[in-house]
Amino acid sequence: MKDFGKVAVLLGGKSAEREVSLKSGNAVLAALKRGGVDAYAFDTAQLPLHDLESYDRVFISLHGRYGEDGTVQGALELMGIPYTGSGVLASSLGMDKWRSKLMWQATGIATPAFEIVHADSDFAAIEQRLGLPLFVKPANEGSSVGISKVKHTGGLKAAYMEAAKYDPLVIAEQFIGGGEYTVGILGDSALPIIRIIPANEFYDYDAKYLRDDTQYLCPCGLAAEHERRIQQQALQAFRVLDGRGWGRVDFLMDEHGRHFFLEANTSPGMTDHSLVPMGARAAGISFDQLVLNILELAHVG
Repeated sequence: MKDFGKVAVLLGGKSAEREVSLKSGNAVLAALKRGGVDAYAFDTAQLPLHDLESYDRVFISLHGRYGEDGTVQGALELMGIPYTGSGVLASSLGMDKWRSKLMWQATGIATPAFEIVHADSDFAAIEQRLGLPLFVKPANEGSSVGISKVKHTGGLKAAYMEAAKYDPLVIAEQFIGGGEYTVGILGDSALPIIRIIPANEFYDYDAKYLRDDTQYLCPCGLAAEHERRIQQQALQAFRVLDGRGWGRVDFLMDEHGRHFFLEANTSPGMTDHSLVPMGARAAGISFDQLVLNILELAHVG
């Protein structure tokens, strides 16, 4: 086995996704230890980043702001410490749903129609243009934090106010009703696609982390050639944002079999409910091997 040296697993942090990050980080830490790696937990909310100078490599298990948005990646670049996942640019773009969608639109990658919502927006006009139902979400949060589904006329304003608690930049997005899917990225390969069937309205925080009645289908039910084509486009969507190492791209399917990419995750969850480990398992890669593969892809620059 490769000697990775002393490895810090960054977990916890200061974002709204702290609790999920603690679960991810502890699962990664346990896997590294089982693999004989000299690994230690490093909570960025409790320890100064300059303490990382005593480590040889970093596994980033932070989610959300101050961990998945390019800030920690920039600090590690300055210190010259190899780290897992995407670099500064891709981390920042992937965290920002608005700007990632702009990049995809500019390169011909399909994404649901959307509008930016402000406190003084014409909410009724936006509802009419995008149609109902629609989704409202903070542009710079993950794990479905602050997201709402607007089903009735006049509901957009309240949904905007909820999302604005988490980020001043709020997106209203067209509803695509043919199914929720995700595809994990590992190195230069796309993992098997997973179809997600939540028991509640949509794949929200509870469905992701707390409920046991969410269904995950892998094989996803798509024809083999259709799945292969979407996997290749998911890799393209990830690379357009300069993604590297590993990640996840979420998409929706409409009733006609057309897919629309929602967002890219550059530091996905690694909990017992998480999707990249699920896709890896379908490809014959155990959780422990997945963690080691990701660590081996650590880089600077």
